[in-house]
Amino acid sequence: MAGQPHHTLDLPVFETPPKMLIVVAPYYVDIATDLVDGAQAELTKVSAKVDLVKVPGALEVPTAIGIAFRQAEYDGFVALGCVIRGETTHYETVCDNSNRALQLLGVEGACIGNGILTVETLEQAAVRADPGNENKGGGAAAAALHLIALKRRFAPPESEIRSAQVSGFS
Repeated sequence: MAGQPHHTLDLPVFETPPKMLIVVAPYYVDIATDLVDGAQAELTKVSAKVDLVKVPGALEVPTAIGIAFRQAEYDGFVALGCVIRGETTHYETVCDNSNRALQLLGVEGACIGNGILTVETLEQAAVRADPGNENKGGGAAAAALHLIALKRRFAPPESEIRSAQVSGFS
């Protein structure tokens, strides 16, 4: 329902600050800057260690996250960018495929906050990206942090991990 307040969960508390990767597509640079600013501000609240990489467009964001998920040591990821509807079906292709790829990575265990805006106009994007307004970059960062906290909560105790490695089950 329009105009209804949204419930926002308190940020999780971490004993060990998470290491985060923000992947942004700065195709609309002003929107991307606001999204990154919002995400970084949220991650600072939990003392996260943050790296930032830029990719050409929204379709490349999931690929970059997939590479980092498989080859680097990050606890979580923040996907940022903006897709604005144009006159062709390219909008649907980019929105559907970038979202699906991020969801598949999440099902594989990647803790991803999806802040790729899918909007009709640049004005809508500006409102959603603005850290002082809808702050979708901050919301995506918070989502990733909640998934990291959940993953840590359900992780086997350290002694069970070492025991499995010693027994040859790793």
